[in-house]
Amino acid sequence: MKKYLTLFLLLSTTTAFAQYKPATFTDPDRLKKIEATFPVIDQLYKEYADQNHWPGMAYGILVDGKLVHTGNLGYTDIDAKTPVTSQSDFRIASMTKSLTAMAILKLRDEGKLKLDDPAYLYIPEMKNNKYLTKDAAPVTIRHLLTHAAGYPEDNPWGDRQLAVSDAQLIDIYKKGVSFSNNPGQGYEYSNLGFATLGYIIKKVSGKTYEQYITDNILEPLGMAHTYWEYTRVPKDKLAHGYRWLDEKWVEQPLLHDGAYGAMGGLITTIEDFSKYMAVHMNAWPARDDAETGPVKRSSVREMQYPWDVSYLNANAHTTTGRLCPTVSAYAYGLRWAKDCDNRVYVGHTGGLPGFGSNWNILPEYGIGVVCYANLTYANAGRANSIALDTLLALSGIKPRNIPASNILTQRRDELVKLLPNWNNPQAAGIFADNFFMDYFPDKLKSEAQDIYAKAGKIISVGEVVPENNLRGYFIIKGEKGNIKVSFTLTPENPPLVQEYHIQAP
Repeated sequence: MKKYLTLFLLLSTTTAFAQYKPATFTDPDRLKKIEATFPVIDQLYKEYADQNHWPGMAYGILVDGKLVHTGNLGYTDIDAKTPVTSQSDFRIASMTKSLTAMAILKLRDEGKLKLDDPAYLYIPEMKNNKYLTKDAAPVTIRHLLTHAAGYPEDNPWGDRQLAVSDAQLIDIYKKGVSFSNNPGQGYEYSNLGFATLGYIIKKVSGKTYEQYITDNILEPLGMAHTYWEYTRVPKDKLAHGYRWLDEKWVEQPLLHDGAYGAMGGLITTIEDFSKYMAVHMNAWPARDDAETGPVKRSSVREMQYPWDVSYLNANAHTTTGRLCPTVSAYAYGLRWAKDCDNRVYVGHTGGLPGFGSNWNILPEYGIGVVCYANLTYANAGRANSIALDTLLALSGIKPRNIPASNILTQRRDELVKLLPNWNNPQAAGIFADNFFMDYFPDKLKSEAQDIYAKAGKIISVGEVVPENNLRGYFIIKGEKGNIKVSFTLTPENPPLVQEYHIQAP
C-alpha cells in the first residue's frame, strides 16, 4: 500500500511540475481603453482615404476575435451612388492566399498530403521542370506555401491571370517553367505558386479549390456573403474597382473566377472576413480548450510562423516617424513581422487592378484590423498601420502576461532558501547534473554574500517573471537596492536548475 501511495504522490508532483498556464490579459478595462480610441481612428481612416482618392472604403477593428467596430466611406458603385457598408463585397486579392494555405494544412492534418512532398507527386507535369542546375532539389508543397519554389516574382503578370483555366495553368508546366532561383534558395513572391496549390487541392480532395475551401472553411465559419465569382454577388453589394487617372475615377473591368483565384480571387465583406480573422486570433494562446475552428489551433499557429529567411529593415520607421528597425518574413500564405518594440504582426496585403486591401493582427495583444478600398493597389496596409499605431499609443494596452508555472515558483523558493550562504547545496536535490561542474559552491557563496551586503536588509522576494514555462527571474528587494536572480530549468521531469545568475544592485 505504501508503494502505491508513494507512486501516486510522485505522479501528482510531476504533473504539478509540468503544469502549463496560458498567458492572459490582466487589465480589466482593456476593452474600454480600446473603444475610447475609435473616434480618432475613424478620422485617420477618413483622412487617409480622402488624401489618396479612394472611391470607397470599409474597415473593421477586432478585439479578442470579435468585430467590435466598423467604418465605411464612399461608394461601391460611383455611377449608382451605392454607399459602402460593412456588408459590401470587395475583391480582397492576395488576402485569399492564407485561405488556400489553410486548406493545404487541413489536407495535411487529414493525412492526404505532406508539406515536404515534391509537388510533382500531385501534378506529374511538374516533372518537366528544368531547374537552373542539375543538383537542384525539386519544388515541394512547402516551397509553394512560402514563395521559395524558385519562380520569379510575378505580380504584374499574375494579377491578369485570375480567370485562366486549369488547362492553361497546367500548360505552363507542360512547356516548362522559367526559374529565377533554384527551389529552396530564396524568397520571391509567386502567384503561380499559389495557383499551383489551388490545383493540388483539387487533385487531392477531388473538389475544386473553391468548393473545398467553401465546404471546409467558409461555410463552417458562417461566411455566407463570400464569393469566388463576381457575377454571383448581389448587385447592390458588389464593389466596383477603379483607377485614379487624370483627376477622375476610371472603372476597371472585373475578372471572372479561374485557376488563379487561389492566389487572389476571393470576394467578401468586412463582417464575413472578420470571422476568418477570428480563427487566427483565437489560436492564441496555446491551451487545452476544445477545438472549434476549421483546422486545429496548432495548425493555425504553424501558418503564422516565419518559415522563410527573415529580412531586417534597419531603417524602418513607425507611422509617427520614429526609427524602429523591423524584421519580416513569410509564413504560409501570411506575412510576419516583429518591430523594435518586440511586437509581432501577422496578416497579408491584397492588390489587384481596381482593389487594395490588408488585414493585420497582433496575436499577443488580441487586436486586429482589416481594410478594403476599391482603388487599384490602394495602400490599405499603410492605413491599417496608422490605425494600429494609434490604437496602441492611445489605449496603452499591454500584451498577455505569462503566468509563472508551479515549478518556476517552487524552484524560486528553493533557491531563496540557499541564498546567500549556499550551505550544502548538493543536498537540496534541485540542481541538474551539470550544475556543480559549471558553478562552484565557494564562488557562489562569496558572490551572493557580497551582493546581499550591497543590497542591505532584505525586505521582500518578488514573484517569478517567466520568459517561458521553464525560464524566468525574480527580484529580491533590499533596503539599498534590488537583486535580480535568473534561472533556467532542464527538460527533465521534474525539471532541475541547470543555469543560474545573480546580479548586484
